[in-house]
Amino acid sequence: MNWSLAKRLLYPAALFSVHIDREILFQIMNHTESPPKECAPTAHPTFREALRFWIKLGFISFGGPAGQIAIMHRELVEKRRWISETRFLHALNYCMLLPGPEAQQLATYIGWLLHKTRGGLAAGIFFVLPSMFILWLLSLVYVNYGTLPWVAAIFYGLKPAVLAIVASAGIRIGKKALRNELLWGIALIAFLSIRFLQVPFPVIVFGAGLIGLVGGFFWMEKFVPPRASADKGNLTVLDDSDLAPSHTRPSFWRGVRVFFICISLWWAPVLACSVWLGSDHTLVKEGFFFSKAAMVTFGGAYAVLPYVSEEAVKNFQWLTAHQMLDGLGLAETTPGPLIMVLQFVGFMGAFYHPGPLSPLLSATLGAFMTTWCTFVPCFLWIFLGAPYIEQLRGNLRLTTALAAVTAAVVGVILNLGVWFGVQLYFPPNLPVDLFAILLSLVVFMGLQKFKWDVIPVVLGAGLAGFVFRFLTGDL
Repeated sequence: MNWSLAKRLLYPAALFSVHIDREILFQIMNHTESPPKECAPTAHPTFREALRFWIKLGFISFGGPAGQIAIMHRELVEKRRWISETRFLHALNYCMLLPGPEAQQLATYIGWLLHKTRGGLAAGIFFVLPSMFILWLLSLVYVNYGTLPWVAAIFYGLKPAVLAIVASAGIRIGKKALRNELLWGIALIAFLSIRFLQVPFPVIVFGAGLIGLVGGFFWMEKFVPPRASADKGNLTVLDDSDLAPSHTRPSFWRGVRVFFICISLWWAPVLACSVWLGSDHTLVKEGFFFSKAAMVTFGGAYAVLPYVSEEAVKNFQWLTAHQMLDGLGLAETTPGPLIMVLQFVGFMGAFYHPGPLSPLLSATLGAFMTTWCTFVPCFLWIFLGAPYIEQLRGNLRLTTALAAVTAAVVGVILNLGVWFGVQLYFPPNLPVDLFAILLSLVVFMGLQKFKWDVIPVVLGAGLAGFVFRFLTGDL
């Protein structure tokens, strides 16, 4: 969840750094002749087993990218051991380089590693599909009836639980990432810089990466992570071995096929609507606009929202600023990527500008067009780039840089947690929300001490919020 955003700036450096053989790296870290032999890892999941998990993930992936990546880390790395910590972070680093929703791209990447193209498609599609239908239904209710109190009550309970899930995962990741006083110092400086000095996040990432690159020449032992234990409990399906599956090896002609297939699928609905309804119809404008947004918006949903709001509200006048905020609230209350708020924008724009179509049909097609043009490019970035990124595993210079960036991102996430906690527990012009504080503490203790599963946590928190609002007469 954390280390990611770095690679956006560090990837060029990685291409020119020296590749160190993994066996030599083990010797540097452990002063041994060669890495010890390990027992057979956890059994490789069947495609059906993985598919069940990806469907489940689509329904429980609340909390924006931080919460979603925390859930995947907990389920895939710690619980199921389908992928090692190192490979999880390596994939995450690449996904944070890309425009679009990093959590959905990470799921696609891991699905592709496990079961080739069909695994990546299953993971990426089911990450989005439940939220697409749920948000379409909520959008339909919104344009007809406005916001519903019972829906708000359920998600009133979800927000404290999501904060607890993120905090629990952040602590676990921080324990692994902040291994010494130097990395603790980088995390603290990052927190203070962004919290009190308003230093831009890219500057923090670049500065941490530079520290890691330079520091690796002088204090290698401070940045290179220790080798994972060979205990049975740490064995994984996708481990840190250099022996990559054959489908992960790059091929020029495969890349050409992927490029043209994805581009054709991406633009087919836009061109079809242009022929059917004319180039001036709202559906066509949405196709072009959200395709452009998919290519140029980095940093996740919160980075894309100002750009989309400016264009959708002021220039295209697809919806009002108040409706845009309501749409963000609806997207926050559904599973899946927060960037699904763009589907709400597409729905509203096509609903109010249907042309020759009925408003409902136009809005439904607008929601589909927006979602299609937002997420199909994500599959292109993964299927085209991931085989080449897999070749960078074991790069020592990249390892030292990312270790520093990981520490910095831990500090940044702490800042985000503090900011979100203040907004949640101390709402402006309202008394302290004791219910939210208590629910967060209960969920946090359950996750940390009793190892509660995420699904009952999400369901129980939603029910608790509904019951509380009902008892206090707010429904």
